[in-house]
Amino acid sequence: MARIYISLGTNISPAQHLRAGLVDLQKHFGPLQLSRVFESESVGFKGTNFLNMVAAADTELSITEVVATFKQIEQDNGRIRGEKKFSPRSLDIDLLLYDDVICEIPVELPRGEILFNAFVLWPLAELVPNLCHPVTLQTYQILWQHYDKQCQQLWPIAFEFPAELLATNPLIITR
Repeated sequence: MARIYISLGTNISPAQHLRAGLVDLQKHFGPLQLSRVFESESVGFKGTNFLNMVAAADTELSITEVVATFKQIEQDNGRIRGEKKFSPRSLDIDLLLYDDVICEIPVELPRGEILFNAFVLWPLAELVPNLCHPVTLQTYQILWQHYDKQCQQLWPIAFEFPAELLATNPLIITR
């Protein structure tokens, strides 16, 4: 059983797509552990603000199968393949960590944006502050403490999680 950490982001009907993505993730992976939801300014392009968060789950699936599941969930939520890298997203789901695996294929792990994007690092540091990044060997709490918080603006928001998600499997929501 592998422990996976998942980044979710959206700026097209963001509350709707984030809720739908969480419901789909729970259907595929079972109980989720969640960070708070953060709102952030778009990075790399002028656009509406994003909602971002990090989730954790356990899986028997391989890395390739996990990534394929994420792509299917994105597609089911209106994601169009071939979009420009920096553009609006209905739902963007990325595998950040798969246990302590370090690899480039089938995807880069740990995902590089952990160290560069506040909208990934802050929720990850909140969710697992004492877990060590497999390359830097620093905890996510230490990485967040040393992050230049002036370079990207984000803030935690109140978010209503889907009732069907809470009813079928109580979530552990870190505050």
